[in-house]
Amino acid sequence: MKIKFIIASILSIILTTTAVSAQTKSAPKTESVKIWGNCGMCKTTIEKAAKDAGATTAVWNKTTKMLKITYLESATSNAKIQEKIASVGYDTKDLTAPDAVYNELPECCQYERKAAKKKLIIDQL
Repeated sequence: MKIKFIIASILSIILTTTAVSAQTKSAPKTESVKIWGNCGMCKTTIEKAAKDAGATTAVWNKTTKMLKITYLESATSNAKIQEKIASVGYDTKDLTAPDAVYNELPECCQYERKAAKKKLIIDQL
Protein backbone atom coordinates (compact mmCIF):
# COMPACT_ATOMS: atom_id res chain seq x y z
CA MET A 1 0.00 0.00 0.00
CA LYS A 2 2.82 2.39 0.84
CA ILE A 3 4.50 1.65 -2.50
CA LYS A 4 1.34 2.58 -4.44
CA PHE A 5 1.07 5.81 -2.46
CA ILE A 6 4.73 6.68 -3.13
CA ILE A 7 4.41 5.91 -6.85
CA ALA A 8 1.19 7.93 -7.09
CA SER A 9 2.86 10.86 -5.28
CA ILE A 10 5.89 10.79 -7.59
CA LEU A 11 3.68 10.65 -10.70
CA SER A 12 1.59 13.52 -9.37
CA ILE A 13 4.71 15.67 -8.82
CA ILE A 14 6.05 14.86 -12.29
CA LEU A 15 2.74 15.67 -14.00
CA THR A 16 2.32 18.91 -12.06
CA THR A 17 5.88 20.03 -12.86
CA THR A 18 5.44 19.18 -16.55
CA ALA A 19 2.12 21.02 -16.77
CA VAL A 20 3.51 24.16 -15.08
CA SER A 21 6.60 24.06 -17.30
CA ALA A 22 4.51 23.71 -20.46
CA GLN A 23 2.28 26.63 -19.44
CA THR A 24 5.30 28.84 -18.77
CA LYS A 25 6.94 28.09 -22.11
CA SER A 26 3.80 28.55 -24.19
CA ALA A 27 2.34 31.59 -22.43
CA PRO A 28 2.18 34.55 -24.81
CA LYS A 29 4.25 37.59 -23.94
CA THR A 30 3.01 41.11 -24.69
CA GLU A 31 5.37 44.07 -24.96
CA SER A 32 5.50 47.52 -26.49
CA VAL A 33 8.42 48.92 -28.44
CA LYS A 34 8.98 52.28 -30.10
CA ILE A 35 9.17 52.13 -33.91
CA TRP A 36 9.62 55.25 -36.01
CA GLY A 37 7.35 55.80 -39.01
CA ASN A 38 4.78 58.24 -40.38
CA CYS A 39 1.75 56.91 -42.18
CA GLY A 40 -0.70 54.13 -42.87
CA MET A 41 1.72 52.50 -45.29
CA CYS A 42 4.34 52.44 -42.51
CA LYS A 43 1.76 50.83 -40.20
CA THR A 44 1.09 48.05 -42.71
CA THR A 45 4.79 47.37 -43.32
CA ILE A 46 5.79 47.48 -39.64
CA GLU A 47 2.96 45.18 -38.54
CA LYS A 48 3.65 42.72 -41.38
CA ALA A 49 7.38 42.61 -40.54
CA ALA A 50 6.60 41.93 -36.89
CA LYS A 51 4.26 39.08 -37.82
CA ASP A 52 6.79 37.71 -40.32
CA ALA A 53 9.29 37.59 -37.43
CA GLY A 54 6.90 35.50 -35.34
CA ALA A 55 4.63 37.96 -33.53
CA THR A 56 1.13 36.55 -33.15
CA THR A 57 -0.31 40.07 -32.99
CA ALA A 58 1.20 43.43 -33.88
CA VAL A 59 -0.50 46.83 -33.70
CA TRP A 60 1.46 50.02 -34.43
CA ASN A 61 0.12 53.40 -33.34
CA LYS A 62 1.06 56.19 -35.77
CA THR A 63 0.66 58.93 -33.14
CA THR A 64 2.66 57.38 -30.30
CA LYS A 65 5.03 55.37 -32.57
CA MET A 66 4.49 52.42 -30.24
CA LEU A 67 4.14 48.87 -31.51
CA LYS A 68 2.28 46.48 -29.24
CA ILE A 69 3.39 42.91 -29.95
CA THR A 70 2.33 39.55 -28.60
CA TYR A 71 4.49 36.51 -29.25
CA LEU A 72 5.49 33.13 -27.89
CA GLU A 73 8.99 33.18 -26.43
CA SER A 74 9.48 29.65 -27.71
CA ALA A 75 8.99 30.93 -31.28
CA THR A 76 10.67 34.36 -31.38
CA SER A 77 11.89 37.30 -29.27
CA ASN A 78 11.55 41.05 -29.03
CA ALA A 79 15.07 41.37 -30.49
CA LYS A 80 14.23 39.20 -33.52
CA ILE A 81 11.07 41.20 -34.17
CA GLN A 82 13.02 44.48 -33.97
CA GLU A 83 15.68 43.07 -36.33
CA LYS A 84 13.03 42.22 -38.92
CA ILE A 85 11.42 45.65 -38.64
CA ALA A 86 14.80 47.38 -39.02
CA SER A 87 15.55 45.19 -42.05
CA VAL A 88 12.54 46.70 -43.87
CA GLY A 89 13.65 50.28 -43.19
CA TYR A 90 12.24 51.35 -39.82
CA ASP A 91 14.33 52.42 -36.84
CA THR A 92 13.37 50.76 -33.56
CA LYS A 93 14.07 51.57 -29.95
CA ASP A 94 17.25 49.48 -30.11
CA LEU A 95 18.20 49.31 -33.80
CA THR A 96 18.76 51.68 -36.68
CA ALA A 97 17.64 50.48 -40.10
CA PRO A 98 20.35 50.31 -42.79
CA ASP A 99 20.59 53.62 -44.68
CA ALA A 100 20.21 51.91 -48.06
CA VAL A 101 16.92 50.28 -47.01
CA TYR A 102 15.60 53.43 -45.33
CA ASN A 103 16.39 55.48 -48.44
CA GLU A 104 14.23 53.10 -50.54
CA LEU A 105 11.13 53.79 -48.42
CA PRO A 106 8.44 55.87 -50.15
CA GLU A 107 8.83 59.59 -49.45
CA CYS A 108 5.79 59.65 -47.15
CA CYS A 109 7.40 56.92 -45.02
CA GLN A 110 10.72 58.71 -44.51
CA TYR A 111 10.81 60.19 -41.02
CA GLU A 112 13.33 62.20 -39.03
CA ARG A 113 15.80 59.54 -37.96
CA LYS A 114 17.18 59.24 -34.45
CA ALA A 115 20.73 59.05 -35.89
CA ALA A 116 20.10 62.33 -37.69
CA LYS A 117 19.00 63.90 -34.40
CA LYS A 118 22.21 62.77 -32.69
CA LYS A 119 24.29 64.13 -35.55
CA LEU A 120 22.43 67.45 -35.42
CA ILE A 121 23.16 67.84 -31.69
CA ILE A 122 26.88 67.16 -32.28
CA ASP A 123 26.94 69.69 -35.16
CA GLN A 124 25.51 72.39 -32.88
CA LEU A 125 28.29 71.98 -30.29
